[in-house]
Amino acid sequence: MAGASARPGATHPDLADRRVLVVEDDATVREVVTTYLRAAGLCVDEAGDGLLALRMVEAAAPDLVVLDRLLPGIDGLEVARRMHRLAEVPIIMLTALGSTEDRIAGLEAGVDDYVAKPFSARELVLRVQSVLRRSLAEFAPEVAFDLGEFRLDPNRRTVWQRGTPLRLSSREYELLAFLLKHPDQVFTREQLLRSVWRWEFGDLSTVTVHVRRVREKIEHDVARPAILTTVWGVGYQLSA
Repeated sequence: MAGASARPGATHPDLADRRVLVVEDDATVREVVTTYLRAAGLCVDEAGDGLLALRMVEAAAPDLVVLDRLLPGIDGLEVARRMHRLAEVPIIMLTALGSTEDRIAGLEAGVDDYVAKPFSARELVLRVQSVLRRSLAEFAPEVAFDLGEFRLDPNRRTVWQRGTPLRLSSREYELLAFLLKHPDQVFTREQLLRSVWRWEFGDLSTVTVHVRRVREKIEHDVARPAILTTVWGVGYQLSA
């Protein structure tokens, strides 16, 4: 694993005591990842397989999961799907499979970010910190507001549609919340990647997959989207 000999990053007080579950069957990789995350001030639990990880999430959901793609028994994609049935926990997947199809499969399973093996342990720590800050929404309180058939409450990180709360993953919520705050504006996939994911570069299929997942939850007819629409040749627009 690249970067394993580098000095772990400094503790970040704003993330102190946040709980991360590391799910990795390779004991050496698991030990290195755990060491670096603890050096960054995080509380870390460990699991060597998917079944144990699922039991741990069911007992007490962590703030974030670092999940290996290739696990014995139940593979990482199935573990991610089952985890999201138990809790809306953000997931960073470690993978040696770098194809676009594999990344898309992970996004469809609810994965928030990907780190390819071999990886830098320090880079992984930064990715974990970035996803935690977004998912935990440690910012000044915002006022809830209504827009058409939607109600957004940023402090509870909840969106209601026609009075019913939507079941959204962390990243789906962030995408929908951003668009609700900017109704009728057209955004390219690059702009959404920067504004929602805070990535300056990355796989644009990430945006495409999450737009489709949000549509499945808010559109009356997914085949003919009327709320989150595509502006051909440009990007996406939410019309509430």
